[in-house]
Amino acid sequence: MNITPEIHLRPRLPWFRQSCPSLLAHGTTDSPLSTRTMKPNPLLALLTAACALVGCPASAAEGAPPASTETAPQRDARLAWWREARFGMFVHWGLYSGLAGTWDGKSVGQTGGMEWIQQRVGADTDTYTKAAIPLFKPTPGFATEWARLAKAAGCRYLVFTTKHHDGFALHDSKVSDFDAGSVLQRDLVKELVAACRAEGLRVGFYHSVIDWHHDQYEYARSKQLPHPLKGKPYPNGTRDHAKYLDYLFGEVNELVSNYGPVDILWWDYSAQDFQGQEAWRAFDLLKLVRAKQPGITMNNRLFRSPEAGWKSMGTDGYAARLDAIYGDFVTPEQHIPDTGMPGVDWETCMTLNTTWGYSDHDQAWKSDATLIRNLVDIASKGGNYLLNIGPKGDGSVPEPSVKALAAIGAWMRVNGESIYGTSANPFEKLAWGRCTQKRLPDGNTRLYLHVFDWPADGQLVLPPLTNRVMKASLLADGKTLAVAGTDPRIRVSLPAAAPDKVVSVIALDLAGPLPAAARR
Repeated sequence: MNITPEIHLRPRLPWFRQSCPSLLAHGTTDSPLSTRTMKPNPLLALLTAACALVGCPASAAEGAPPASTETAPQRDARLAWWREARFGMFVHWGLYSGLAGTWDGKSVGQTGGMEWIQQRVGADTDTYTKAAIPLFKPTPGFATEWARLAKAAGCRYLVFTTKHHDGFALHDSKVSDFDAGSVLQRDLVKELVAACRAEGLRVGFYHSVIDWHHDQYEYARSKQLPHPLKGKPYPNGTRDHAKYLDYLFGEVNELVSNYGPVDILWWDYSAQDFQGQEAWRAFDLLKLVRAKQPGITMNNRLFRSPEAGWKSMGTDGYAARLDAIYGDFVTPEQHIPDTGMPGVDWETCMTLNTTWGYSDHDQAWKSDATLIRNLVDIASKGGNYLLNIGPKGDGSVPEPSVKALAAIGAWMRVNGESIYGTSANPFEKLAWGRCTQKRLPDGNTRLYLHVFDWPADGQLVLPPLTNRVMKASLLADGKTLAVAGTDPRIRVSLPAAAPDKVVSVIALDLAGPLPAAARR
């Protein structure tokens, strides 16, 4: 990466300097950013030195797909916690949250992503920020509320937006004025990291490589990526995307350098016509992050190609393939793969209603039963579930989200062992529900039978098994259940009523490991 003292890194805020000077008292200068270049400062020298150490090239042409130096056992060890966790909380929160799906006094829509409200109304960055910033007022303690909510729901990690497509960063950045430090005199990332760690949660940063605010981001280079001014000429004339990339590297360097261990970096996102090294100097970005955070887990969204787990654009465009040089896991969005992705790490991200960012107008909430069964379905196929909340502009979580997460948490307190640390269903299909499996310390195997449809005749019939059955019991109360059958189908005798109306779980212990064909 080439960062020199004369590169213009900071996005423009001309209206904000004129209209809201009191909010820019923190870490800013008086001269308009749109008419000057950065003055020499020690931070830029440090960033330049850091990038020299990790080998960031000055241009995309110098980058090439690197050969992975990580062995399979090393990768397994690095990903072990993530594979065990199975359930995380996603949080979309930023300037758009205060707008709440409303623009100029009118609803933008009843459904769909309101974190994209700037693009949906076609607002330029000055118009958008002038409307949004006064409505974004995080209250003290919001971060603790989120972390406690995630922990009580049974989540093992929390991934939150450090910057969405609108370009507003939630940390206190030294390479931008369009950030929480400059506007709010707060480092919201620092607050969230501290709160997550206090609750024992792993920490993940969502970071958008798209940027609708930065005045050197060349949005016209992609016909597939969104932008509020798509199809229109650059309002400031010719742009230099390399300068935007320097800015991107600068902010990412801050995030992976200043907040202690970071467990996940969740990139978003690329297009088939603009991706990877050409668009983001992606291999250099991955190298920078891994140099600072060697234990980190990263998704595949710096790329949009078959070898990186993509077959097309759209939320259903994922593919069951991933070369490790492109990331650690594939990211189906709002979809659960029909048969999972054997041999590939994956994580379904999904909303509680239909929007990622908060909206006053979206009441299409998923039922508690749907959410719990989604969690079970995903775990039974060997994946992780990243379930999103969209807090309001003050950081408070909508009551339907709180209630839904409480319901999941109540179920997980009884049945969590059937989710955490499990692997995929060994059976091709089960008419009555789903199954997960776990290798026990003594070398035996436990199947967790998740019953969606309680049998009217009280007999739960399993596909053929060659392993000897040792014991069957309900997780809800530990009651031992009778097991019969040698044909080799197994029948478990159940009580008349299901202990849980959504999903009841039976632990079935088998002697020894399952045959290799049944382990996924």
